[in-house]
Amino acid sequence: MIVISSITKTYVTPSCTVKALDEASAVIEDKEFVLIVGRSGSGKSTLLSVMGGLTRPSEGKVELNGRDIWKMDDSELSQVRNREIGFVFQFAGLMPTLNALENVMLPAMFSNNRTDVAKRAEELLISLGLGDKFTSYPHQLSGGELKRAAIARALLNDPGIILADEPTGDLDADTEMEIMELFREINKKGKTIIMVTHNPDLSTYATRVFRMAKGKLEIV
Repeated sequence: MIVISSITKTYVTPSCTVKALDEASAVIEDKEFVLIVGRSGSGKSTLLSVMGGLTRPSEGKVELNGRDIWKMDDSELSQVRNREIGFVFQFAGLMPTLNALENVMLPAMFSNNRTDVAKRAEELLISLGLGDKFTSYPHQLSGGELKRAAIARALLNDPGIILADEPTGDLDADTEMEIMELFREINKKGKTIIMVTHNPDLSTYATRVFRMAKGKLEIV
């Protein structure tokens, strides 16, 4: 379970003060597929970053299974990000000098048992339709294949939560549908998915939908 309570994020610049998040609160149960819809600049990506332990809020707290992640030290928070949360971003962010298999293995590159890591990465790529792409480099993959590899990387450490920031924003309509169906299947297997998007048409895939505008979060 994730509980966000009165999350505020304020950025101060020489010319103005911007409140990116304005007391956002929500309770997200395990195994939900939550969609946060909003226009560019509404604060949805900032909220996802705060929930994932990447951006510290100005006020409020984020509780993951009863633990306030922003009261953790850097080592504890790093472990949470690596083991309990998988991240998928709009752009796949694969390392261009590594092949697909090596990219998927990245979250556990320093594991003591590289054989098990490689086997897990291979199984994920196969399950996501990339069984013939182990040795392909990012420039040799299509947009949909890049996104599938990024999803496989997010799943490597078997996290309970997947945070996805505009994961279909750079895809054509057909590929977008394929990736959303993939997220739906991942959710059915027990993963909690929290996705932000500017596209309200994707709401049919979610179990619950929030709308974000001017830093405020409300359920649809």
